[in-house]
Amino acid sequence: MKIVAVILTAVVALEHIGIMVLEMFFWDHPVGRRIFGMTPEVSAASATLAANQGLYNGFLAAGLIWGLVSRRRELKLFFLGCVVVAGVFGAATAKGSILFTQALPAAVAFAAVLLADRKS
Repeated sequence: MKIVAVILTAVVALEHIGIMVLEMFFWDHPVGRRIFGMTPEVSAASATLAANQGLYNGFLAAGLIWGLVSRRRELKLFFLGCVVVAGVFGAATAKGSILFTQALPAAVAFAAVLLADRKS
């Protein structure tokens, strides 16, 4: 179960690195506009806000990687919990699919980290 927990946590970290790159560097680009369903006007007007969001996603990824490298359970749980909360909030305020693309994977990884430590 520990390997599953590590893999799931790493997947969430990689997802947030991808989100960071999209929001910080490709928001006002045809790729970002297609992924996020925006017009050039909307992406241009919101690029600074998106870059800020991207930075926060990068911090989440960094925290998860820190937890993985240090093997500190509390760090993994804290940052996975942050991703769950951010995903639920994003689903409620921005786009419902965020619940399934961000919050759910983090919740599954959170449960796996908890279960991995119970079995050891």
